[in-house]
Amino acid sequence: MKAALTHWLERRWYGDAAPGFVLRGLSAVFARIARARRADFVSGRKPGERAGLPVIVVGNLAVGGAGKTPLTIALVEALRERGFSPGVISRGYGRDDVASVHRVAVSDDAQMAGDEPLLIARRTNAPVAVAARRIEAARVLAASKEVDVLIADDGLQHYALARDVEILVVDGRRRFGNGRLLPAGPLREPIERANACDFIVVNGGQAQGDEVPMQLALSQAIALRDGEFAPLVQFAGEKVHAVAGIGDPERFFTALRAAGVKAIPHAFADHHAFTAADLDFRDAGPVLMTEKDAVKCAAFAQPNWYAVPVRAQLPDFFFDAVARLVRERQGALA
Repeated sequence: MKAALTHWLERRWYGDAAPGFVLRGLSAVFARIARARRADFVSGRKPGERAGLPVIVVGNLAVGGAGKTPLTIALVEALRERGFSPGVISRGYGRDDVASVHRVAVSDDAQMAGDEPLLIARRTNAPVAVAARRIEAARVLAASKEVDVLIADDGLQHYALARDVEILVVDGRRRFGNGRLLPAGPLREPIERANACDFIVVNGGQAQGDEVPMQLALSQAIALRDGEFAPLVQFAGEKVHAVAGIGDPERFFTALRAAGVKAIPHAFADHHAFTAADLDFRDAGPVLMTEKDAVKCAAFAQPNWYAVPVRAQLPDFFFDAVARLVRERQGALA
């Protein structure tokens, strides 16, 4: 039912079907609410709260995945190279106890930490905290004295958290769809909101004007059971199953095909809570999945199940510019 509804909506958002009168009417109501929330923040009527450290927000306007988590990981690594000690805060979507504030450990499971925060913690070993109110997660990391800058993964519309740098991530293939707000279109805020962001990063496709290009490069596959590496060329010509429970599963399948792996695609909803039955494909073919899915499947993994990490590639001038803004903010807070 959910998959059918998603397909129906996406035809109207990104395809050839026009949204009807009811969707357009609801979209107009949503637009008024979104603009009012933004106006309250900009005017200072409802200012965001601060944790005493510079905050970089990574987010998007369209619902679904655009590459925020790979970009967050790349930012952690790049800021470290430039002398910073970054930490990451997130809502922790999909975790069981959404009301709690939790400092993520690499030994956590996805039900405790959320799939994306757990992936970030394991890939970067950076301090990560999750909370429905991001300011509470920010305060946990600020109090630890381990970090000097915070990166909020998926926090563009979370105005309760004050921010110093805003990075908008755009899916280069689908961009803003039909340009309408939910539910007539895929947008959480009007397109003009992009003009207020410090950087617009385009994941794949063609960057335009001042937009920053980003490409996601696949790495070697990693066996979930024993951590052994396997080059993707090993799977060329073999019957392989590809699993993706991300915002845009087709991006993962396309990347595998570009690497020479013609896998049978199995798309799941973003943040899908996997069970062993979901991956019972009735044959002995290997299974390749995204890292985000792998953190939820490790407990029941078979010997021929592999995670395929991606690495975000961006120009150095982008990271230099972000670091410069963070240093300026640190000086203002000192």
